[in-house]
Amino acid sequence: MEQQTYSMPRIGDIAPDFTAKTTHGELKFSEYIKGDWAIMFSHPADFTPVCTTEMSGFAVDKDWFAQKNTKLIGLSIDSVHSHLAWVNNVRVNTGVYMDFPIIADLDMNVAHLYGMLHPGASSTAAVRAVFIIDPDMKVRLIMYYPLNVGRNMDVIKRSLVALQTADANKCAMPLNWKEGDKVIVPPPANLQEMEERIADVSLEKIDFYLAKREL
Repeated sequence: MEQQTYSMPRIGDIAPDFTAKTTHGELKFSEYIKGDWAIMFSHPADFTPVCTTEMSGFAVDKDWFAQKNTKLIGLSIDSVHSHLAWVNNVRVNTGVYMDFPIIADLDMNVAHLYGMLHPGASSTAAVRAVFIIDPDMKVRLIMYYPLNVGRNMDVIKRSLVALQTADANKCAMPLNWKEGDKVIVPPPANLQEMEERIADVSLEKIDFYLAKREL
């Protein structure tokens, strides 16, 4: 029998909508976002050590994400009962409460929609995927980590701030940009803009095509 293939979303695509069972009850993704940003992240399995550190990290920083108008939603191919038991176990043992929705993706529907299953790694456990989705339901950033390497929360937070800052200020971010650093001004699109750029003394310029400014 021919194996069914799925097209994973790419940057710039509209995020596939879905309805799923979660630790907050049945949830429709588009209604959950409701004009906010969202970060959806998958983990291979409940009650596993690396996943516990990662999911706890999102829970510890949930107020920071809320301040950035960003909702969190997790996923693994486990049951709601397993999720609830794990959430309570982590709270009892560490004091960290993972109270954002966690999708119980037993039928692997959402994992297939978002390309979270990589058969070369596992056909039954989702890899460590991260999707940053904007208020228009557009996929803005995708990260994949292997099963045995935990994510970097600072990178995720930096990426979210960079995307939001770029949208608000019509700019781009240089290598290793962090909040408060100068941003890159879009390059000139014609000769007149090039001449204006060359004459602009308010910018930090390497050359007319590479210029930075303060926000």
